[in-house]
Amino acid sequence: MNDPQLLRYSRHILLDEIGIEGQEKLLAAHALVIGAGGLGSPAAFYLASAGIGRITLVDNDTVDLTNLQRQILHTTERIGQAKAQSGKTTLSRINPDIQIAALTERAEGERLDELVRQADVVLDCSDNFVTRHAVNRACVASGVPLVSGAAIRFDGQISVFDPRSGDAPCYACLFPPDQQFDEVQCATMGVFAPLVGIIGTMQAAEALKLVAGIGESLAGRLLLLDARSMEWTSIKIARNAACAVCGPSNSSDQASAPA
Repeated sequence: MNDPQLLRYSRHILLDEIGIEGQEKLLAAHALVIGAGGLGSPAAFYLASAGIGRITLVDNDTVDLTNLQRQILHTTERIGQAKAQSGKTTLSRINPDIQIAALTERAEGERLDELVRQADVVLDCSDNFVTRHAVNRACVASGVPLVSGAAIRFDGQISVFDPRSGDAPCYACLFPPDQQFDEVQCATMGVFAPLVGIIGTMQAAEALKLVAGIGESLAGRLLLLDARSMEWTSIKIARNAACAVCGPSNSSDQASAPA
């Protein structure tokens, strides 16, 4: 680190759990953020300010007036602009020393697999089950830890799915892809603005912990927040031996597949 970086990250360096070595790990890391909306905004804000060296921001949407109640990466002047590019502009102003890639696309299939393979940690800040399951499959296949968040109305949730741990569940263990779940989105149900800030910021915290190798992650636990009463509920989640994504038969198939 150079002198300006030592000053910029001095409050991290003062922490025994991080120090210079931990901050260097952050600077060398690459985070993939799927979604530059309500959750992706605060998550990316803190990844950038904390010094994650490379951030890839993926979103195929454009900034709309209705987004500005909670999507703090964007401004009124950028209505109509691609969210990924708007996000890059904001993050570059926060920390001009890091690399930020803005991808205005819906990453899926082989493209999503490629992006995940290049990352050290993935933050799923999307708003639908199809994307969440696709990101989870890619993370399991590549052995990349996933920080997953969701928020609707006054209810939020967050967990970590870390395929590097043999007994850790994946997202599909919790929400099997063959089961039907009600798809609710902010556009139709609404969302309490600070709620996405709380969950998104926690996603950044979990990602930073994973990269720096500090503390205990949320792997194997699901945190639920009721923002009406500001009460948290912690639920233990176990790996499903019959999981279609991370189960033994699927894992062996992946292990034998050519690189």
